[in-house]
Amino acid sequence: MKSYKEQGFYRLLRPWRHGGPSVRPTAFMELVRTVGYHSSAAAWLFYFYPIHEAWAAYLPQNRQEEIFGSDGLVVDVFTPLGKVEKDGEGYRPSGEWKFASGVMHSEWIGLGGVVPLPDGPQPCLMAIRTDQVEIVKNWDTLGLRSTGSNCVRCENVYVAPDMILPLATTVSTGMPQTTDFDPEDPSYRTPFMPRFLMGFPAVALGGAERVVDEFEARTKNRIRIYQGGQAEAQNPSGIRALANVRLRLDTLRASFDAYAEQLEAWTDQKHHVASDAERERMFALRAHIAREAMLIAVDVQTMAGGSAIFKGDPIERFTRDLITIATHTTHLYEDALQGYGKALMGIGAHPLW
Repeated sequence: MKSYKEQGFYRLLRPWRHGGPSVRPTAFMELVRTVGYHSSAAAWLFYFYPIHEAWAAYLPQNRQEEIFGSDGLVVDVFTPLGKVEKDGEGYRPSGEWKFASGVMHSEWIGLGGVVPLPDGPQPCLMAIRTDQVEIVKNWDTLGLRSTGSNCVRCENVYVAPDMILPLATTVSTGMPQTTDFDPEDPSYRTPFMPRFLMGFPAVALGGAERVVDEFEARTKNRIRIYQGGQAEAQNPSGIRALANVRLRLDTLRASFDAYAEQLEAWTDQKHHVASDAERERMFALRAHIAREAMLIAVDVQTMAGGSAIFKGDPIERFTRDLITIATHTTHLYEDALQGYGKALMGIGAHPLW
């Protein structure tokens, strides 16, 4: 983390106004994918810290200056949990929020909750300082173990109204809560949610690429003792298995490219509000990439033999991580297909993703 902060990677998506490069989608996704080839958990945080600055860039200008001026790491839990009560002009959230990735090193956290706004209740992110919450060290999981995605508890912390980002409004308008922003900045030229979630396909693809490369290297050097000492590189079943996962990886990369290219096109077009069908297609692409990356890894895990079952083996580690990635709510496969199908039929869509 020390090196990560020294290099300023967490500022990659920070708006120009606040001294950031506001990197375009394809460049950012390729960076995350490259890190993901070496470590899914490292890529997870490499992606999370910059992208969590994205919602801060949609707050009123004075609050943007406060958060970006502190130069602290930002995390969040989108899921609207806990209880939110009105207190004068502001609000007080209380409860527990699980899966706060990177919270151990953060200065700011956004907590999701259904906030009783003047125009009616809606899911929101409430920005508070991390030292105002209790971190519960309960992160003991199948995969992504070093992300430190612990639970946090918040008890009756006051949140000013201008530290609240209404998610439904942000998604539907694509606009920040200020008129003082640069419309040429890539931060404000794409639909909010597809851009916010762009790193997940990159983490998954990077992990799948590593697993397949590991499998190819082992296939070329493996000797099958119980098949008369035959080299796996001469075994038709082993050769076919390698070709199968390579081809699946190629199609996975094509889906990844489709996601990135759509974001790039929207950036060029200043297309900052997506239709239901556009948004749900991106949801479906994310889900397909996460699921297929996981399935490739599971197949490689079972085909690689006993060498891949020891703790810490790259195939074992990436398989656990990719299974865990595939469970994330923003790309659950069945939810995504249902949402995309509804949008195609004109009968609704997922309310957020």
